[in-house]
Amino acid sequence: MLRAVILGLGGVFLAQAVLVQAALADDPAGDPDAGRKKAGMCRTCHGIEGFAKIPIAPHIGGEPASYIAKQLKAFRQGTRTHEMMTVVAKNLDDQSIADLAAWYSSHGATAALPAGKTAESAPEVCSACHGADGIGLIENVPNLAGESPLYIDTQLKAFRLGKRTDEVMSAIAADLTDEEIRNFADWYASVKLTIEAVK
Repeated sequence: MLRAVILGLGGVFLAQAVLVQAALADDPAGDPDAGRKKAGMCRTCHGIEGFAKIPIAPHIGGEPASYIAKQLKAFRQGTRTHEMMTVVAKNLDDQSIADLAAWYSSHGATAALPAGKTAESAPEVCSACHGADGIGLIENVPNLAGESPLYIDTQLKAFRLGKRTDEVMSAIAADLTDEEIRNFADWYASVKLTIEAVK
């Protein structure tokens, strides 16, 4: 059953990727250097290199530029809400979003499973898209490597309750139990994440 759900969602991901690329085609080109200067407003929570400083904020260094831009626009438009990010994104124009996305995506993200864990033991429902080590395998899918259990738990429950929506994640999270959510969160939190600027 789980495999059928994952395979069925493959077509949804493909359609989403096409729509994201079409939507981004009209966006301005991002400038990483300009984004680095604008990232000062992000550093308290996400770090200047994209390694989160607080457990309720995600690591964003090394994320695809399209994913970062999509999330910032969702906060700006109110289709995704957060008490801090909604306020921050409200004043970002398309160029600022493109620059910030270019800066954070210019970093490389690598991950390593802890001793004693193998890719075969990764949660199948997550690893098909987010990778066994938490490095996303699809353009519009975020990395989960090294995220705090609190962040992953909060986001999955938000998808389950409809407070955060996504065609794929809402469907996956709908039937997850609290125990499953905690297990998934613990798996990815145990992965060692390294974020470095790409030379």
